Amino acid sequence: MSTPQNIPALLSQDQDIASLIRSEEKRELTWLELIPSENYVSRACHEAMGSVFTNKYSEWYPHKRYYGGQDFTDPLEELCIERACRLFDCKYANVQAHSWAPANIATYFALCEPGDTILWMDLWHGGHLTHGHPVTYISKIFNFVRYKMKDPDTGEIDYDELRRLAIEHKPKIILAGFSAYSRELDYQKFVDIAKEVGAVTMADMAHIAGLIAGKAVKNPFHYGFDIITSTTHKTLRGPRGGLILVREDVDIAKKIDKSIFPGFQWGPHMHIIAAKAVAFGEALTPDFQTYAQQILKNAKAMETVFRESNIRLLGWGTDNHLLLADVYGSLWISGKDAQNVLDEVGITVNMNAIADDPRKPMDPSGIRFGTPALTTRWLQESDCREVAEFMIEAMKNKDNWTKKQEIRMKIRIIAEKFPIPDNFISTSL
Repeated sequence: MSTPQNIPALLSQDQDIASLIRSEEKRELTWLELIPSENYVSRACHEAMGSVFTNKYSEWYPHKRYYGGQDFTDPLEELCIERACRLFDCKYANVQAHSWAPANIATYFALCEPGDTILWMDLWHGGHLTHGHPVTYISKIFNFVRYKMKDPDTGEIDYDELRRLAIEHKPKIILAGFSAYSRELDYQKFVDIAKEVGAVTMADMAHIAGLIAGKAVKNPFHYGFDIITSTTHKTLRGPRGGLILVREDVDIAKKIDKSIFPGFQWGPHMHIIAAKAVAFGEALTPDFQTYAQQILKNAKAMETVFRESNIRLLGWGTDNHLLLADVYGSLWISGKDAQNVLDEVGITVNMNAIADDPRKPMDPSGIRFGTPALTTRWLQESDCREVAEFMIEAMKNKDNWTKKQEIRMKIRIIAEKFPIPDNFISTSL
């Protein structure tokens, strides 16, 4: 594997940073990444992020820039938009959002006035902080009303209660989307309820955008949703960034564009837009569809192992890339301890609250894990079953140092057997 020119330059100028970069690369190579929101980015994406486009200011939108010298930024952003629309089967896309949170918040400001109501999924039932949790500043501006699952063990949303809340509160936006929810939503019910009360439908698909792009799960636009917001990493396997898509309403698209700029953020990061365009191009290929399908197969394989071991899974399993396990209720190990133990054996997950969790958020009952990064390394179902078995064995032996070292060696063997593909490594040890 060749060493890119930027590494010798960094070594000669700042050895401290170069050392940290190399250490992180070594960790990623020798550990197994199971955090559902993390993945490996292609070498091509890395090169786009490190390109000369990082030098360029490009306020506003193509052919309406405030600064000169936009000969190549305009076609770059237009290509990124065209690929995003083709990928998600919609007419409009804003690719300037710096990340997921600005994408969501700018959408709220585009469509709502202060005090307006937005319906969202309760954080403890799978939602996300950016959906209006009381700890966020955005909750002081808009009125967020929460809906929940009817039964956390089945994962079914309480659509009757959602409809009742919509009729009572007359929301401007009904938001479907999640951060720790493992089942597929009934998008048609959301749309039907929204039409009944005159609300806009918004789907936060940050976690499953790659699965939608890869045609492995349903596309909310095909059921009449107005807006999709997303990150561009996670299952989509692109750079850290945000994305706002509009199915067909030009007025909504114009409001969102104005909300992003000049309303909410200033200069777009053109080097990130370049990397987004690369990722969207990759996601338009047949290989990416194969990848997305394999993510689901691998997640189901891990589900089987956890269920066979009588470990409670919220939603009784998964329809997507992630699983949420009640390890405290099943193994009497807290989510924080489980995360730490799995770190010790070279498996990265994140602690996560479960629905109506009796424990505190920083030491919850659950762990959240998934298969996007494992699948990039081309682990198959049998390999993921083996990883799940090692996870359970490690948690059951959290105080057994010898056993944990044995598991760590087995995880290293798997990591060596399934290295990060060469075209997903941007530097060299």
